[in-house]
Amino acid sequence: MINKKNIERYIKRLIGSDLIHVDIKKLGEGVQGAGFLIDMQTKKGPKSYVIKGLFPEGLEHDYPSDRAGVFLLDLDEFKNLPKHVKAVDVLSEMEDGSIKSIGGGKEYYLLMERAEGRHYFHDLSAFAKKEKLDDTDIAKIRVMTSYLAEIHSVKKESRHLYWRKIRDTIGHGECLMGVFDTYPDGTVSYEEMADIEKKCVDWRAKLRPRFKRLCQIHGDFHPGNIWFKKVRSQKSEVRSKKNTKHQTLNSKLETPIDFILLDRSRGPWGDAADDVTALTINYIFFSINHFGKVQGTYLEALKLFYNEYTKKTGDTGLLEIVAPFYAFRGAVVANPVFYPDVTPENRRKIFNFVHGVLDDELFKIERINEYIE
Repeated sequence: MINKKNIERYIKRLIGSDLIHVDIKKLGEGVQGAGFLIDMQTKKGPKSYVIKGLFPEGLEHDYPSDRAGVFLLDLDEFKNLPKHVKAVDVLSEMEDGSIKSIGGGKEYYLLMERAEGRHYFHDLSAFAKKEKLDDTDIAKIRVMTSYLAEIHSVKKESRHLYWRKIRDTIGHGECLMGVFDTYPDGTVSYEEMADIEKKCVDWRAKLRPRFKRLCQIHGDFHPGNIWFKKVRSQKSEVRSKKNTKHQTLNSKLETPIDFILLDRSRGPWGDAADDVTALTINYIFFSINHFGKVQGTYLEALKLFYNEYTKKTGDTGLLEIVAPFYAFRGAVVANPVFYPDVTPENRRKIFNFVHGVLDDELFKIERINEYIE
């Protein structure tokens, strides 16, 4: 559970030359984790600490960031409750085994590389003026489906992580219930929100046995996080040892297609439906906004995406899974805080779509305009 030698080194650095002796022994463990007693003899007398660790599976402690979040909250709040034991610090064990403090921060920031290119929202907007998809549009869909097929082929055995993904999709603060909580009053009734949430809970029961579907995912594969970029000419790209199958799928193009992704979210494992719906809801959403129904290039793109993805993955059960994920994504695109230009009429159609998909036993693309109406 803990590395005693590394903790001893940390204590020696913390106490310094006053430390005479340190002894670490296990106090016990409960459902969530285990505690260890650190007894010290110092030049100023005896001193004791307790160090706690959390078990890394279940109870939303699956990822290191989950456990860090619990302890950072403890550090902030133990001191604010009368008669509560005080927290001293939050410790992080690094890859090299060293122990360092991450406690005491009032805010945290993520430093990233800069992405260059144009996000896929540009393409979606342009679809409205086209009678059919052009070669570049088709190539981009093929590239995206090939990429998803590749990452979704990485599987993991864990019913806990699969159940967590379904639970998070419904109840996480960034997902369905949390998004509904950001809606301005009067946008949609509390009763309708609850109705959608309850339908999703019923879907959770249907999906629990499907935990073998757990796979690697992006977690927020929406158009704003997909940036297409220019790459070298196709001939030089083919010669490159770094070339991958999702970079040069359409030989008709003078320039091959490549992209870079932003903002992977809410854990690396889940159901492929999470990524598929995050993107495809936008073909539905943009078409409703432009035409009041799903038609033309948007319908063509939706069908092409599913056909290509299913052909590359063999995931024939996908359409039986997508409903609660579409409910979450529908709540996102219908949210006036995120998309203030959506008319009440079109917002109603998005919610009709959500209800229609949740009420059907599986998603049927040929019925999509029936769902909306």
